[in-house]
Amino acid sequence: MTTKSIKLSEETYKKLVEIAGRLQVELKKPVSIEDAIKYLMKRKISDLAGSWEISDEEVYEIKESLKKGWRAWKRSV
Repeated sequence: MTTKSIKLSEETYKKLVEIAGRLQVELKKPVSIEDAIKYLMKRKISDLAGSWEISDEEVYEIKESLKKGWRAWKRSV
């Protein structure tokens, strides 16, 4: 197997280590950084449904921002 080296920021590396740690607990076996990357590459956006903790105020702000954006988009068409 050919290997490659990549550069990661410290922040990205720490997040990958956290993900590998969570996978290790879930799978009950050692998990490498490469395993964590492969796991992330398999995920779909729908896998994240329900994982975002959000307040009612944040939901309101998002909805209002979307309404404003849609109004602006419709005018320019």
